[in-house]
Amino acid sequence: MKITDHFKTIKKYHKFANLKAPEHPLISLIDYTNIQYPERIKEVKWIQNYYTIGLKRNVAYKFFYGQQEYDFDEGLMTFMAPNQMMSLAQNPNLKRKPTGWLLLVHPDFLWGTPLANKINNYDFFGYAVSEALFLSEKEEGIIVSILQNIREEYQSNIDKFSQNIIISQLELLLNYAERFYERQFLTRKISNSKILVELENVLAECFNQNNLMNEGLPTVEWVANQLHLSPNYLTGILKSSTGLNTQQHIHHKLIEKAKEQLSTTNFTISEIAYNLGFEYPSSFTKLFKAKTTMSPIEFRKTFN
Repeated sequence: MKITDHFKTIKKYHKFANLKAPEHPLISLIDYTNIQYPERIKEVKWIQNYYTIGLKRNVAYKFFYGQQEYDFDEGLMTFMAPNQMMSLAQNPNLKRKPTGWLLLVHPDFLWGTPLANKINNYDFFGYAVSEALFLSEKEEGIIVSILQNIREEYQSNIDKFSQNIIISQLELLLNYAERFYERQFLTRKISNSKILVELENVLAECFNQNNLMNEGLPTVEWVANQLHLSPNYLTGILKSSTGLNTQQHIHHKLIEKAKEQLSTTNFTISEIAYNLGFEYPSSFTKLFKAKTTMSPIEFRKTFN
């Protein structure tokens, strides 16, 4: 049986997973061993209105975010923001008992706190569609300890300090996750170097073709799609490896080609702008000057 659902509340998810009602309506830490999805369901898709932070092993389902498939044999940690689509399909080959944790946090719980705005700055909520987080045993211990602190606090008598204490623990968890993601990027330098080479090839081919006048400049989304990565993940790799985001790499290649045409052809500034996919020459001139501190005309004069 295949179903599609929309979990607007944490309580509704609890009911679907055959769990008792949540102890707090806006935040819940779930022991994954207690989750029991209906056996009749072979595949399910859902959208949720809350954040989910998962740390799972041996789950008898394959999880899909976008087109990416994950298994959880190695204790993957995943992050999902509200209104993202996820799907599960039964994995009959996995018979071991699932373990791990799910932390569900409704955005309403964050209202009135600095984290309400800051949480969107944690890029790994976007990375979920491309890469989950691997944890060492020590790292996993740190995360589990914070999760349990959060549960102990909302299970105790709620008072005026409870929300701030839980928020501080949640922010601590997110900061550790950011550190661990950075470690994961750094330990994948060989893979990242390959991506850099592939990026250079994609941009070189794009700018060497004569269709920029028709297609316009390549977008971040288009480049990421050519590399089979999500835009956020590609930018994360590039910033970790080079300090530049994807848009800056596109602009770097653009300026490189502009300088080539300014110094080796007799094309007018307008013709060069159109050749490089700009609708308006003034936009080209503005970007060129921002990147080089010289206008295209000033740059050309240095070669005369």
